[in-house]
Amino acid sequence: MSTTTPHLVRRLIQLYVGLALYGASSGLLVVAGLGLEPWNVLHQGLAELTGMSIGVVSIFIGAAVLLLWIPLRQRPGLGTVSNVFVVGLAMDGTLALMPDAHALAARIALLVAGIVLNGVATGLYIAAKFGPGPRDGLMTGLHQRTGRSIRLMRTLVEVAVVATGFAFGGTVGVGTVLYALAIGPLAQFFLRLFTAAPAPSEGGVVAAGGPPEQAILQR
Repeated sequence: MSTTTPHLVRRLIQLYVGLALYGASSGLLVVAGLGLEPWNVLHQGLAELTGMSIGVVSIFIGAAVLLLWIPLRQRPGLGTVSNVFVVGLAMDGTLALMPDAHALAARIALLVAGIVLNGVATGLYIAAKFGPGPRDGLMTGLHQRTGRSIRLMRTLVEVAVVATGFAFGGTVGVGTVLYALAIGPLAQFFLRLFTAAPAPSEGGVVAAGGPPEQAILQR
């Protein structure tokens, strides 16, 4: 067996565990009902509008955003395509298993757990180095095409996403603000924790070019 095989298997496991946990963390924030991440505000609003589940809406939006990579000349990786499907399915699975939370203390606990778990998940899947998620790649693509900072591109896109989602009935609240403040430091900490040194002579497994962590960590 090639010396690179165990390293590749570890990265694949890390990728899919990270994506599944990301979807689970988003599900926890939905159950908490105290405010969602920017893109899930949009997903929830569209789910209310269309009658589809929030996970299915997430898959459709992820696929649509991925199409925007074509004019932006971004190159998706295995992690990019997997992100579209795994996160949405994991979110719907979590929502199907979680009971409703009514007590404020329970909702706050779910909010904090969801944000921390999201940071863990982000560190896991980015450190696996199979390419950024479609929404993160949109930020880096806009940065490369316009010359504007990733911070500015992310802010403009996420403000538009939150405003649209809120207009459709998505949940904006203290959780949205807390997520925005906490996810950068959390993701950076767990990214450093989970990053594995590359194996010697590692082959060309599909992974998008460029540093995907910029889109999440530069805020």
